[in-house]
Amino acid sequence: MATRGRKPTPTAIKELEGNPGKRPLNENEPKPAKKAPTCPKWLEPEAKKEWRRLAKQMEEIGILTQVDMAAFAGYCQAYARWKEAEEFISQHGTIVKTPSGYYQQLPQVSIAQTYLKIMNRFAEQFGLTPASRSRIVAADSSKDTEDEMEKLLGDDS
Repeated sequence: MATRGRKPTPTAIKELEGNPGKRPLNENEPKPAKKAPTCPKWLEPEAKKEWRRLAKQMEEIGILTQVDMAAFAGYCQAYARWKEAEEFISQHGTIVKTPSGYYQQLPQVSIAQTYLKIMNRFAEQFGLTPASRSRIVAADSSKDTEDEMEKLLGDDS
Protein backbone atom coordinates (compact mmCIF):
# COMPACT_ATOMS: atom_id res chain seq x y z
CA MET A 1 0.00 0.00 0.00
CA ALA A 2 1.43 3.36 -1.00
CA THR A 3 1.84 6.04 1.64
CA ARG A 4 0.81 9.63 1.09
CA GLY A 5 2.53 12.86 1.91
CA ARG A 6 6.18 13.72 2.37
CA LYS A 7 8.67 11.02 3.07
CA PRO A 8 9.94 11.18 6.64
CA THR A 9 13.38 12.65 7.14
CA PRO A 10 15.79 10.23 8.83
CA THR A 11 16.58 11.11 12.45
CA ALA A 12 20.31 11.38 11.66
CA ILE A 13 19.58 14.12 9.11
CA LYS A 14 17.13 15.86 11.48
CA GLU A 15 19.83 15.90 14.18
CA LEU A 16 22.37 17.37 11.77
CA GLU A 17 19.81 20.00 10.75
CA GLY A 18 19.17 20.91 14.40
CA ASN A 19 15.63 19.42 14.34
CA PRO A 20 14.09 22.51 12.69
CA GLY A 21 10.49 21.33 13.20
CA LYS A 22 11.14 20.83 16.93
CA ARG A 23 9.01 17.69 16.78
CA PRO A 24 10.03 14.77 18.99
CA LEU A 25 12.71 12.65 17.34
CA ASN A 26 11.99 8.98 16.76
CA GLU A 27 13.92 7.35 19.60
CA ASN A 28 12.96 3.88 18.29
CA GLU A 29 14.37 4.40 14.81
CA PRO A 30 16.95 1.73 13.96
CA LYS A 31 20.48 3.08 14.38
CA PRO A 32 22.87 1.04 12.25
CA ALA A 33 26.60 1.50 12.79
CA LYS A 34 27.92 4.61 11.04
CA LYS A 35 30.32 2.67 8.85
CA ALA A 36 30.42 2.75 5.07
CA PRO A 37 29.45 -0.51 3.38
CA THR A 38 31.85 -2.30 1.08
CA CYS A 39 31.65 -1.15 -2.53
CA PRO A 40 29.77 -3.77 -4.59
CA LYS A 41 31.88 -5.51 -7.22
CA TRP A 42 29.09 -5.30 -9.79
CA LEU A 43 29.12 -1.50 -10.01
CA GLU A 44 30.36 0.05 -13.23
CA PRO A 45 33.95 1.39 -13.01
CA GLU A 46 32.81 5.04 -12.98
CA ALA A 47 30.30 4.23 -10.24
CA LYS A 48 33.10 2.68 -8.17
CA LYS A 49 35.12 5.88 -8.57
CA GLU A 50 32.18 7.91 -7.27
CA TRP A 51 31.78 5.46 -4.38
CA ARG A 52 35.43 5.91 -3.40
CA ARG A 53 35.16 9.69 -3.77
CA LEU A 54 32.24 10.06 -1.34
CA ALA A 55 31.94 7.02 0.95
CA LYS A 56 34.63 7.92 3.50
CA GLN A 57 33.46 11.54 3.83
CA MET A 58 29.84 10.44 4.25
CA GLU A 59 30.87 7.88 6.87
CA GLU A 60 32.80 10.53 8.80
CA ILE A 61 29.77 12.81 9.11
CA GLY A 62 27.52 9.88 9.99
CA ILE A 63 25.18 9.76 7.00
CA LEU A 64 26.37 6.48 5.44
CA THR A 65 25.89 3.19 7.23
CA GLN A 66 26.23 -0.51 6.45
CA VAL A 67 22.54 -0.80 5.59
CA ASP A 68 22.69 2.01 3.00
CA MET A 69 24.57 -0.07 0.44
CA ALA A 70 21.72 -0.41 -2.06
CA ALA A 71 20.68 3.26 -1.92
CA PHE A 72 24.26 4.52 -2.20
CA ALA A 73 25.01 2.02 -4.98
CA GLY A 74 21.90 3.33 -6.78
CA TYR A 75 23.24 6.87 -6.49
CA CYS A 76 26.69 5.87 -7.76
CA GLN A 77 25.32 3.82 -10.66
CA ALA A 78 22.97 6.66 -11.69
CA TYR A 79 25.96 9.02 -11.54
CA ALA A 80 28.01 6.74 -13.81
CA ARG A 81 25.22 6.42 -16.37
CA TRP A 82 24.46 10.16 -16.28
CA LYS A 83 28.14 10.92 -16.86
CA GLU A 84 28.35 8.44 -19.75
CA ALA A 85 25.33 10.04 -21.47
CA GLU A 86 26.73 13.55 -20.91
CA GLU A 87 30.11 12.57 -22.38
CA PHE A 88 28.34 11.14 -25.45
CA ILE A 89 26.41 14.41 -25.84
CA SER A 90 29.64 16.40 -25.53
CA GLN A 91 31.15 14.40 -28.40
CA HIS A 92 28.13 14.14 -30.69
CA GLY A 93 25.83 17.06 -29.83
CA THR A 94 22.15 16.81 -28.91
CA ILE A 95 20.50 16.63 -32.33
CA VAL A 96 21.09 14.37 -35.33
CA LYS A 97 19.70 14.52 -38.87
CA THR A 98 17.80 11.33 -39.72
CA PRO A 99 18.15 9.60 -43.12
CA SER A 100 14.78 11.03 -44.10
CA GLY A 101 16.07 14.57 -43.50
CA TYR A 102 14.38 15.33 -40.20
CA TYR A 103 16.23 16.50 -37.11
CA GLN A 104 15.84 14.40 -34.02
CA GLN A 105 17.08 14.66 -30.44
CA LEU A 106 19.58 11.98 -29.50
CA PRO A 107 18.28 9.42 -26.97
CA GLN A 108 21.23 10.25 -24.70
CA VAL A 109 19.64 13.62 -23.90
CA SER A 110 16.61 12.03 -22.22
CA ILE A 111 18.82 9.30 -20.74
CA ALA A 112 21.02 11.97 -19.12
CA GLN A 113 17.95 13.82 -17.81
CA THR A 114 16.47 10.64 -16.36
CA TYR A 115 19.65 9.61 -14.55
CA LEU A 116 20.20 13.15 -13.26
CA LYS A 117 16.73 13.06 -11.66
CA ILE A 118 17.42 9.64 -10.11
CA MET A 119 20.84 10.76 -8.89
CA ASN A 120 19.38 13.94 -7.35
CA ARG A 121 16.68 12.00 -5.48
CA PHE A 122 19.32 9.77 -3.89
CA ALA A 123 21.61 12.75 -3.26
CA GLU A 124 18.87 14.63 -1.39
CA GLN A 125 18.25 11.64 0.86
CA PHE A 126 21.93 11.60 1.82
CA GLY A 127 22.22 15.39 2.22
CA LEU A 128 24.49 15.69 -0.84
CA THR A 129 22.83 18.65 -2.55
CA PRO A 130 23.47 22.30 -1.63
CA ALA A 131 19.83 22.77 -0.55
CA SER A 132 19.70 19.62 1.61
CA ARG A 133 23.16 20.36 3.03
CA SER A 134 22.22 23.95 3.89
CA ARG A 135 19.73 22.60 6.44
CA ILE A 136 22.46 20.63 8.23
CA VAL A 137 24.10 22.21 11.26
CA ALA A 138 27.57 20.78 11.75
CA ALA A 139 29.10 20.90 15.20
CA ASP A 140 32.00 23.34 15.51
CA SER A 141 34.33 22.12 18.23
CA SER A 142 36.28 25.40 18.23
CA LYS A 143 33.27 27.41 19.45
CA ASP A 144 32.02 27.62 23.00
CA THR A 145 29.42 24.89 23.52
CA GLU A 146 27.61 26.67 26.37
CA ASP A 147 23.83 26.47 26.25
CA GLU A 148 22.30 29.47 24.45
CA MET A 149 19.60 29.83 27.15
CA GLU A 150 22.28 29.95 29.85
CA LYS A 151 24.00 32.77 27.95
CA LEU A 152 20.74 34.73 27.78
CA LEU A 153 19.91 34.25 31.45
CA GLY A 154 23.47 34.97 32.56
CA ASP A 155 25.21 33.39 35.50
CA ASP A 156 25.48 36.00 38.28
CA SER A 157 27.12 33.70 40.82
